[in-house]
Amino acid sequence: MKLSMMSYTWSRQPAHFDLPRMLQVTRELNMAGIDFVRLHNRTAKELRRMADDAGVKVVAHTFVVDLNFPDAQARRPGGDAARRSIEDAVTLGAPVAMIVTPPKPGMDRLAARRNWIAGLKELHPFAEQAGVALSIENFPGAASPFVVADDFIEALREVPGLKLTFDNANAASGEDPAESFRRCAAHVVHAHFKDWYMRGAPAEGYWQQLDGRYARAALIGEGAVNHKACLAAMRAAGYQGCINIEYEGNDYTPEEACRRAAATLRAMDEGL
Repeated sequence: MKLSMMSYTWSRQPAHFDLPRMLQVTRELNMAGIDFVRLHNRTAKELRRMADDAGVKVVAHTFVVDLNFPDAQARRPGGDAARRSIEDAVTLGAPVAMIVTPPKPGMDRLAARRNWIAGLKELHPFAEQAGVALSIENFPGAASPFVVADDFIEALREVPGLKLTFDNANAASGEDPAESFRRCAAHVVHAHFKDWYMRGAPAEGYWQQLDGRYARAALIGEGAVNHKACLAAMRAAGYQGCINIEYEGNDYTPEEACRRAAATLRAMDEGL
């Protein structure tokens, strides 16, 4: 098991976002590298230099653009931005690029998936030529276009060579996450692990998922996601990629969350 730092885990708590400290903790926790989620108001060259100076490998670059339009002309600005982000991934030395695929309010998830697939089909040849694995993730929410394995497989049929960044908690919001991984294992190049508190009825701080339940962010090991089963499935498949530690809660600082989660996952992995 190779763990990786996820800059989003730190940047979503601005009061605790410290790039040099994040890179230092990445080294202290003996992680395989870092996934830069956006560029944090720096250039790709600047981030690459900081990572190199800290002795940290960049294992992925995640970016956000909007390709969720039915018309190619409307997708063009997002496509141009995505190509620039793929060029940033090359500069960073990241072998994997992930595009975030959120839903839009009021849009049917099937229509959104069709729009995203059309955009990915336009973008994939550029990523392939750049030598970067273009991936999407399981994204949470009842209206999300990509949650379960069938959603990704539908995209794969239209975009051969597309890869998956497997998010175990997001997959768990629609189906059994270990089985979801097994169905997509041959196409998984990166992973996110996080956790949810889950309940069957609405409550403050919870939002509805594809399976009808409601989720709120939890620290890895404190929620409902069966991480051990996911790790076992990944080991059985011979998965060699990294696993980001993702935390979307506020009960812990990013550093404490990463330290606790890394210890939890390593203990689970050793117990397999």
